[in-house]
Amino acid sequence: MKKIIWLMIGFISMAILLYTLSGGSESETDYIRKIEKYRADKDHQFKTEPTSPFAGDTTFHGLNYFPVDPTYRIRARFLPAGQRRIITLPTSDGKEKRYREYGYADFTLHGKNNRLLILEIIDMGPYRGTLFLAFGDETSARETYGAGRYLDVKKEKGASTILLDFNLAYNPYCAYNDNYSCPLPPRENLLGVAIRAGEKNYK
Repeated sequence: MKKIIWLMIGFISMAILLYTLSGGSESETDYIRKIEKYRADKDHQFKTEPTSPFAGDTTFHGLNYFPVDPTYRIRARFLPAGQRRIITLPTSDGKEKRYREYGYADFTLHGKNNRLLILEIIDMGPYRGTLFLAFGDETSARETYGAGRYLDVKKEKGASTILLDFNLAYNPYCAYNDNYSCPLPPRENLLGVAIRAGEKNYK
C-alpha cells in the first residue's frame, strides 16, 4: 500500500528544522560546512535506515545537490492567512490530501517578487499542526524533480518574517520510489524564478 509522504520523512524532518533555525551570526564558511554535513548525514540515513526509499538498494551512494549558496537562505516577509481555509492538494498517485492555510512568505530573488503559500498539517498524528511547503520553480522537470520539491519551515510565534533556506529543499519520496503518495504543490507555489539550491534530480 502506498504511504503518505509526511509520515515517512519523520526521521529527518527534525534534523532539517534544527538547521533552519540557525541565526545569522555564523560565518558563511561555517554555514556551508553545516549544510554539507547535514547532507552527508542524510545520505548515510538514506543508505542505512529501513524506512528509507532506498532500503535494500545497494547501488545508492548519495543524493544529488546544487552547491551550497547562502544567497538562497532568505528571511522572507510573513503574512498570516486571513480565513485559514481548508484546501485540498492532489497527490502523485491520484488521491487528495487536505491542509489548512497558514500564511504567505513574500521575498525577492534575482530581481523578481515571489510569494509562497505555507500550509498547516491537519491530519491526526505526530505532525498535526506542523507546517508544509511544496513548490515548483523554473528548474522543475529540468534540473530538479518535475513534481516539485518540499521545504520545511518553522512557526515563529508573532514574527513578521519567516526563514526559507532553499539549500535544504528536498525531493518527496515519490521522486525515488513509486510506492509513495506525495502531495503536489498548490498552483500559487509554482514560481517563475529558478531556485538552483537544495536537492536536484536523483538521476
